[in-house]
Amino acid sequence: MVKSVPYHPFLIEQLKDSVYAAGYLALFLNEQEEGDLDIGIFPSALKEVFEALGEPNMSTDEAKLHLEKLDGLLSQNGMATIYALANWLNTLGLQLTVAVDAGDEEISASAVELVEVAKV
Repeated sequence: MVKSVPYHPFLIEQLKDSVYAAGYLALFLNEQEEGDLDIGIFPSALKEVFEALGEPNMSTDEAKLHLEKLDGLLSQNGMATIYALANWLNTLGLQLTVAVDAGDEEISASAVELVEVAKV
């Protein structure tokens, strides 16, 4: 009989691949744009990516401050939030980007030209 693997440790291991982590966050953002996702889930996804990419590379104090910064920026409104999130993601080696909406047309990820919003 095949043993099941606990989901959270498996997810964190997968998220250690920054390409996977970027796709994971993009999935949540795309679902949010389509109205298919509760906005409360995205902060959890950010914290999971942090656990995989940031926490192992930071001291305990740095990790605590970085999570506090996330909580603070998610409670903000307006344009400052976008730039703060871009900066927060950059610390994890990720970038906040914008892609062309293909609508109903299916195109591959390699065909989408990404425009960098913020690189700090």
